[in-house]
Amino acid sequence: MRFVKHLLLASTAGLLLVGAAQAADLPTNKTPPAPPPTNCYASFYSWLDSTAADCPLSYMGITVYGTVDMGGGYETNASRFNDAYPNGVNELISKMSNGGRWQAVPNGLAQSNIGVKIKEQIAADWYVIGDVNAGFDPYSMMFANGPQSAVMNNYTYQYLQTANADSSRAWGWDNTRAYVGIQNTTLGTLTFGRQYAFTNDASANYDPFGGSYAFSLIGNSGTALAGTGDTETARYMTSVKYQVAYNGFRAGGLVQVGGYDADNSSKEAAQADLGFDYAGLSVDAMYAYAQDAISLGTYGSIATFGVLAGDPTDTLKATLQNINAEVIAAKYKWNALTLFGGYEHSQLSNPTDAWATAAEAGAGLFMNHLNGGYPGVIQSDAYPNDKILQVLWVGAKYGILSNLDVVGGYYYEWQNNYTGAITKYNLPYVWAAGVKPGTAAGIGCAANPQQPGPGLTPQGTNSSQCAGSTWAVSGMLDWRPVKRVDLYAGVMYSKVTGGMASGFLQNNNVATTAGVKVSF
Repeated sequence: MRFVKHLLLASTAGLLLVGAAQAADLPTNKTPPAPPPTNCYASFYSWLDSTAADCPLSYMGITVYGTVDMGGGYETNASRFNDAYPNGVNELISKMSNGGRWQAVPNGLAQSNIGVKIKEQIAADWYVIGDVNAGFDPYSMMFANGPQSAVMNNYTYQYLQTANADSSRAWGWDNTRAYVGIQNTTLGTLTFGRQYAFTNDASANYDPFGGSYAFSLIGNSGTALAGTGDTETARYMTSVKYQVAYNGFRAGGLVQVGGYDADNSSKEAAQADLGFDYAGLSVDAMYAYAQDAISLGTYGSIATFGVLAGDPTDTLKATLQNINAEVIAAKYKWNALTLFGGYEHSQLSNPTDAWATAAEAGAGLFMNHLNGGYPGVIQSDAYPNDKILQVLWVGAKYGILSNLDVVGGYYYEWQNNYTGAITKYNLPYVWAAGVKPGTAAGIGCAANPQQPGPGLTPQGTNSSQCAGSTWAVSGMLDWRPVKRVDLYAGVMYSKVTGGMASGFLQNNNVATTAGVKVSF
C-alpha cells in the first residue's frame, strides 16, 4: 500500500510539472505595451525626420504645408534666369537657349509652393475639404507666372530674351489651385474651383520624375500630357470635379463652368478619367476636350513682327485652338523597382469661333489679369490642317537603399506636317523678306533662314507647321537623409528637330542640375 501511495504521489507531481511546462508555451492574453509615440516636435531634427502626413502643421482641421526647392547647375545652351517664369530657367532646349552658363536653378525637382488645406468632419463619413496653393520662385519670392515672364520679354530679340513661356500658372496666391468641396468615404469627392486637369494629375503620378522641371520633358513642356497641346488647359479656373473609387477601380469627370468671362483659358472644356490598381499595377485612361483654348506668346522684336505702332508693351499674341486628346498612362511596382510609361495623342484644329482681338472675343477680363487688359491680336488660323501631337515616355525608379533612389527616363514628342499658306505669325522671316502671307509661294519646309542676331543661325525648318520632334533622356540620384529633405543631382540631354525646332537658336542642350528640396 505504501508503494502504491508513493507511486500515485510521484505520478501526480509529474503530471503537474508537465502541465506547467505546457502552460508556459500557451499564448497569454496580455500583449507587451506599445512603445511611446515619438514626439516629432521634440527637436528640429525629429521634425525633419518625420513625414508631412505623420507630423502636419495642423490646428482645428486647418493644415499649412509646402515645399522649398533650390539648386544650381550648368547648361551647354542655357536660357537666362527669369524670376517670374515657373521653371526659372529652361533645362529642356528652348527657343532662347544659347551658350554655356552656370546659374541658379529653382524648383528643379518640384515647384516651390505654400498652401493651406482643410478637412473637417461634418457627419459620419462626410467631410468638408478645401485647398489653396501658390507656387513661387525661392530666390526672388515672386509668384510663378508664365504669361508675366512673356510680358517681360515682349518686343525683345530672341537672342536677348530670358527664359519665358506661357503657363497655366498665372494669377498669384492661387496659381496652383483653389477649391472647396465635399468628400464621402464611399460616394467619392465633389469639388468646385480652380483645379488640376486629370492629365495634370497624371504627370505627377505616371512621369518617373513626377513632372520635374529639371529632368522631365513633361514637366518642362506643359503642352505634353498636362495641357495636351496647350499648357493653359492644364488647370481650369472655375470647374466642377467628381472622383470616386471602389474596390481598386476609379472614375472621374471634370467640367469647366463658364468661359472667358469667368477667367478660364478656353470657351468650353471637359475631361474624363478611368483607372484601376491591381497587384502593383496602376493604369489611367483619360480624354480631354477644349474649345477655343488660348495660348499666349511674345511678339518678338517690332522690326521682325511688324507690330502696329502704339501697341502697349504688355500686349501678348494669342493663338486659339480646339483640342481633342486621349492619354493612357501606367506604372508597375515590384519590390524596389517601379516602371513608368504612357502615350498621348492630341488633335489640335482651328477654333470654332474666330476673332481679331481679345476684346472682340469677349476675353477682356481674362487678358486683363494676364497682360494688362490690352486687346492683343488673336490668331484663329494657325492650323491649315489638323496638327497631330504625340508623346511617348518610359522610365524607371529603383530604390538602391530605403532612402536612395536612382531614376531614369526617355521622352519623345513629335508632330505631323500640317503646313498650309505661310502667315505673318508662323514665318516672320520669310514674310518680312517679301513672301506674301497666304499664298502658295509660302508653302514648304526648307531650312530656316538667317534671323537677326550676331552670328545666329536658326535651327529647324522655315515653318513651325512642318513635321518635327523633341526628345530627351534623363538620369538622377535622389537621397533622403531625413524624411522631409531630398538631396538630388542629375542630367538631362534634349534635342529638337524640324518644325518643332523652327527658329530655335540651338538644337540641343545638356543640363546638369543639383539641389535640395525641403517639404513641410
